[in-house]
Amino acid sequence: MIVRKRTMKKMKNIGLLVLGALFLNALSIQAKEIIKLKPTSEDMTMVVRKAIENAQDKEIKLVFEKGIYRFMPDYALDKYCFITNHENGFKKIIFPFQKFQSVEIEGNGAQLIFHGQVLPLLFEECANVTMNNLSIDWDIPFTFQGEVIAVNEQEGWRDIKPAKSGFSWEVKNGRLTFPNVDGYSYSDVGSSLAFNPKTKDVAHGAYDMSSRPTKVEERANGILRFHEKLKHYPEVGMVLNSKGLKGENRYAPAVHVNASQNIKMDSVIVHHALGMGFLMEKSETAILSNCGVYVQEGSERVVSIIADATHFCNCKGDIVVENCRFESMLDDGTNVHGTYVEVDELIDEYTLRYGLEHFQQLGFDFANAGDEMWFIHQPDPSRKSVNVVEQVETINDKYTILRFKNKLPANLKKGDILENKTWNPTFVMRGCTIQHHRARNIVIKTPKKIVIENNKLSSMMSSILFRGETFYWYESGAVEDVLIQNNEFKYVAYSGSEHAVMYVTPRLGKSFDDSMAYDRNIRFMNNTIETFDNRIVIADRVDGLVIKDNSIKKVKSHKQLYPNAPLFEFMNCSNIDVSDNTYDGEFPKAFKLDKKSASSIKVKGNKGFKKD
Repeated sequence: MIVRKRTMKKMKNIGLLVLGALFLNALSIQAKEIIKLKPTSEDMTMVVRKAIENAQDKEIKLVFEKGIYRFMPDYALDKYCFITNHENGFKKIIFPFQKFQSVEIEGNGAQLIFHGQVLPLLFEECANVTMNNLSIDWDIPFTFQGEVIAVNEQEGWRDIKPAKSGFSWEVKNGRLTFPNVDGYSYSDVGSSLAFNPKTKDVAHGAYDMSSRPTKVEERANGILRFHEKLKHYPEVGMVLNSKGLKGENRYAPAVHVNASQNIKMDSVIVHHALGMGFLMEKSETAILSNCGVYVQEGSERVVSIIADATHFCNCKGDIVVENCRFESMLDDGTNVHGTYVEVDELIDEYTLRYGLEHFQQLGFDFANAGDEMWFIHQPDPSRKSVNVVEQVETINDKYTILRFKNKLPANLKKGDILENKTWNPTFVMRGCTIQHHRARNIVIKTPKKIVIENNKLSSMMSSILFRGETFYWYESGAVEDVLIQNNEFKYVAYSGSEHAVMYVTPRLGKSFDDSMAYDRNIRFMNNTIETFDNRIVIADRVDGLVIKDNSIKKVKSHKQLYPNAPLFEFMNCSNIDVSDNTYDGEFPKAFKLDKKSASSIKVKGNKGFKKD
């Protein structure tokens, strides 16, 4: 049900009423269209779509009455979308907000339940976006999960007792298919990960695996036997969750903000999504307060969403994530990065063609006229000269021609890298809890100021990862001003593969010099760390790293996975300061240093460990 009304936007600082009256006829005063929605048992897709499409004004406000609202894909808007870090293609969009001066959504505790392959909320080229107090979920999740009942490594099978409540799957001709929603299923079981049903964490020492069983057999008591030789088998008693194959399992985020500005989201909770929770790309200035990504209370699901809780790609302005709760997703808590593109051809002294190199970058709007570009010349990974884009000619979803205001650098060559200097944000994350999920808590790559403070962090892999990449993902870039302080790290780096509480590890490919500094000026201070294993920091190619006033305690809560690893390992680093930290516990070796790192490290005032 829908109710419409219009209210006049208040004029500020008019001054005298007489002057106001004189100007009223000359000014075009924007009106805000208010759309009131009431819950119903019927599909609401066409209702909200028509309400948005028929809006007479460029300012719109949706007000939900508290209740449950259901949305089906049948009458959603079809639109071909380029969505970074997701699969491109035609998407069914339920709330298509495009080119509004202002969008406000007042949730009042509404529960939005979606069905099938849909993109719930798209904000594209909107000037101001405000959304608060609502939740997003799916009636049928796009995952499969079940308890591991038995494992036989010699014969190569595992028995799974599948979850049934709310899940959709079937075995046909020896194959497991899911989610079987509206005729869609993944082509195979795909990415699978074990969870501890008691703690809700990823299973201790677990590995990611891509599952492609030769046969799935239905046995007595509803048990499914998966015939498949694995390098690492899940433990009996764990819950194994699968999400389909890479390239198929990231349909769209729950909330997609593209080419917009001034975004404020408060108390928006995502319980499930077919990709990321909150994705913002080429957008400016955003605040996420009291938001969440986690499984709804009382659900037997062990996974909330398919990918990152939050993701910011080539944004600018101030990005703030505060007092949020991110749990049970199948990728990072947040990833903040730019995009590297590769020079494909030098056309003339002012013009070049570049290519987008990762399949989930295709179609990305990398550069606009007026943007400043950094040039990065292999083998040196550092940012060199700056030039301004004058003209952009898009060839297709991979290649684009850029003409610059000034001549290109004389030493620029095919294979060199461009980075957009204009589109980088400052980033603050404070007061957040991130836990019970795959991958890292925080992945961060922006040259502007970064503050990570007062968070509670627990992560399967490294809690904080710095990894600029001119390789594979092609995510820029090198950091230059980072403060990580007053955080609580507890139960970190419990993946089967080796990680650390903080891991700085550029991935630049063979064409770059792997001894040259990449990241700079990282301060890791006044943090509290409780760890079952040894590694605290691994850092590669950092110039300026301060590890100071941290309190570290080793506990026997879990089996050590890498008992011979050092506390700190530095490679190709300079200007390192490890001072005034306290360590309580045993370890085999405090430092592992290469020659360059050893020549400039300062270690003093620490309690419980010293330089070897």
